[in-house]
Amino acid sequence: MTHVIGVDLGGTKTAAGVVSSSGEVLLSETIPTLNRDGGEAILDATATLIAGLVERAADAGLSVSGVGIGSAGVIDAVAGSVVSATDAIRGWAGTALAAGLSARLGLVVRAVNDVHAHALGEAWLGAAAGSSSSLMVAFGTGVGGSFVLDGAPVLGHRFVGGHVGHFASPLAVFSGRPLSCVCGGSGHVEAIASGPAIYESFLRFGGSRAEATDTRGVFALAASDAHDAGAGAASAGDRTAALRAIAVGASAAGQAVGGLINILDPETVVISGGLVDAGDLWWTPMEAALRRELLAPLAAVPVVRAALGNSAAIVGAAKLVLN
Repeated sequence: MTHVIGVDLGGTKTAAGVVSSSGEVLLSETIPTLNRDGGEAILDATATLIAGLVERAADAGLSVSGVGIGSAGVIDAVAGSVVSATDAIRGWAGTALAAGLSARLGLVVRAVNDVHAHALGEAWLGAAAGSSSSLMVAFGTGVGGSFVLDGAPVLGHRFVGGHVGHFASPLAVFSGRPLSCVCGGSGHVEAIASGPAIYESFLRFGGSRAEATDTRGVFALAASDAHDAGAGAASAGDRTAALRAIAVGASAAGQAVGGLINILDPETVVISGGLVDAGDLWWTPMEAALRRELLAPLAAVPVVRAALGNSAAIVGAAKLVLN
């Protein structure tokens, strides 16, 4: 039976697993990504991680025939190279990802952007399994997405397809001015709908850093009972700011996904990322805004939560090679 290694290389950690032809992750391991040390150091560490898994697989009587990797950044899936990347991984742009790993390991290596790998995993075995087309949008530290058609992600002519956080949102405005986006533009979906953006909205709406130090804190405030013992006017104001920030961010997220559904008409829509884990406090206003945006023939489109969790990108990356 064929086995391959699937790798999910992100800005903070790199996870890899030995994956069977049926998509089962049999062995796995995770290491920190050396995101300040440059491309060659990351390739060395990733190759060591993969080699260790190949060894463990051999000990279990399993042979490995190739490696699929989903990586942060814009990835040229033909050349297997990193076209561009944010400073989350310093010195990553220009790295010969597939060729560098192949030279170190002696295995065939295929590479794609990590969100495309995530979406491919969900389309193969997760929430969109059995669908001829699926749109996956992830809301977390950033906003990304992928449209999978007949089992393959649509990458775009320049491999930039899926950057769904970087088109205009009418809600990405404060005091009449568009909000700055991490990409260098302004007024984009990511600037209002990502996790960090919700925290910034909380502060703009009068929330206190002392009451919430990050996005998790904002959700904790919003979920608290306004009549808890010890709650005063200040904490009531912070809770109001938290609820407002989440409502605006979730509405922007839903509006954006609804617009994409109108354009792409996918069979199934999958929503993923850390904000989904916040539960109905985020999901309910997000889906309501999404449904308001839809054209009439799309009113019943299934919108579901991602199902594979942290293994999705590993499974999807493996599918690149299994295909």
